[in-house]
Amino acid sequence: MTEQIRILIASKGKPEALAQGFRQEFPQAEILTDPAALDGTPVPYVVAGKPDPGTIAAVPGLELVLSLNAGIEHLLAPGEVPEGVPIVRLVDPAMTEGMSDWCLAVVLSWHRNLPLYRADTEWTRRTEVLSRDRVVTVLGAGALGSRVARLLAAIGFDTRVWSRTGRAVEGARAFAGPEGLVEATTGADAVVNLLPLTDATRDVLDAALFARMNRGGLVASAGRGQHLVDADLIAALDSGQIGAAALDVFRTEPLPPEDPLWTHPGILVTPHVAAPTQPGSAVRIMAENIRRHMNGDPITEIADPARGY
Repeated sequence: MTEQIRILIASKGKPEALAQGFRQEFPQAEILTDPAALDGTPVPYVVAGKPDPGTIAAVPGLELVLSLNAGIEHLLAPGEVPEGVPIVRLVDPAMTEGMSDWCLAVVLSWHRNLPLYRADTEWTRRTEVLSRDRVVTVLGAGALGSRVARLLAAIGFDTRVWSRTGRAVEGARAFAGPEGLVEATTGADAVVNLLPLTDATRDVLDAALFARMNRGGLVASAGRGQHLVDADLIAALDSGQIGAAALDVFRTEPLPPEDPLWTHPGILVTPHVAAPTQPGSAVRIMAENIRRHMNGDPITEIADPARGY
């Protein structure tokens, strides 16, 4: 197999760290980190973070786009990736592990009243509930959601999982479709959102969903910022219908300093760190898909633009 290939890393993050990994995987390849350096010579492979609009469309000889992120909706925007060029989603066990850590941390912290105890200055004993008596609903049953749901169920939570297809998850009750979403979230004590962003899931975390939950529950969202209707969440927190929220994704990132989500006492804000890309693991996975493409073998995790993920 000839490895004299060209790879462009189109990322605003730390492209050189990724470039070092790709140079180890493909010693004979030319690894580019600056789109301005393109000279018209074909570049078959682009590793894409969230580059400036139009960057990928201008790459000559493009054959495959490998996303650095689990979400690829920014790559599906008109004019970004030429029609017919496959987009490969990053499904990385290291990212799944990180997301599971974040979700379990926020659910268990809320479940055992730790933020309330942290704020106390007196010996105040709160009502403590066993995990078996808490209903936790996970929205999304892909690589991320299914592992989170399995772990919550293993701890002992009464776990539900909702997805477009109603995919089964060990230890959880599965739901599908619009009616299933209503059923899955009715009476939930906590809702954990790990959905992809599609027209069907946009604004899914809204006043109607919050009203179906048990009063005083938790909303944790690490899917996409566009899933949450911010004003509805603040209103639900102010009324006491929702007791706490943990948010890792936002409609505008970085979250503007004046945004009320920062200062609301019921909201934990984390700066999109629930499942950061792990360069070493990600490079190995993307390099394997490049080799598959070069050999004409099937590539895993190709996105379906019609579904949006």
